[in-house]
Amino acid sequence: MFTGLVEEKGKLVSIRRGADSAKLKVNARVIIDGLQLGDSIAVNGVCLTVTSFDRQQFEADVMAETLAKTNLGGLQPGDRINLERALKLGDRLGGHLVSGHIDGVGTILGMEKHDIATIVTIGAPPEVMRYIIKKGSVAIDGTSLTVVDFNEDSFQVSLIPHTAHATVLGEKKPGDRVNLEGDMIGKYVERWLGMKSDDISQPKAKTGGGVTTDFLARNGFL
Repeated sequence: MFTGLVEEKGKLVSIRRGADSAKLKVNARVIIDGLQLGDSIAVNGVCLTVTSFDRQQFEADVMAETLAKTNLGGLQPGDRINLERALKLGDRLGGHLVSGHIDGVGTILGMEKHDIATIVTIGAPPEVMRYIIKKGSVAIDGTSLTVVDFNEDSFQVSLIPHTAHATVLGEKKPGDRVNLEGDMIGKYVERWLGMKSDDISQPKAKTGGGVTTDFLARNGFL
């Protein structure tokens, strides 16, 4: 589990491609501190397992499914990537809960300066847009951001100067592809609302039925 607060920008040293997999070697500094074999690292928002490391770099394997459904397959040696270590219990949750499991890949459609901020418009597939709400959270290449606005197939976020400098998003340009992960809480709510009452393992209340959109609306939740 991650928070979407990127700890540093690493650099891809090499990518060794197999028939249906790849091995990434990444140069890093901050996240190496206390690193152990088998630790989880979010690489551009993708949860990967450390398979080897030394004082300056680490390696991680990437499976075919991950290469196909994220932007990791398009990386080239020298590319900068967002890195974050897994959340520790007791840490401050400054961003939002991020699983490191990418829902889809989006495309940057535009970047426009507004005073100190940069408004980024991202085109996204339906499997991501279903979890986008105004003022809600979204992880873009592993960076926790707040949705400014959205329409049917795209949404906007605002980068403050610190975020633009501390993450790879400040180096992106229109046409670049980014990994997207929707809000985890929204996924659980969707799953619960979509369940039939006989799918729920808990006994039904005597009044019958389960949680529905009508129930939530009547009780002021919608």
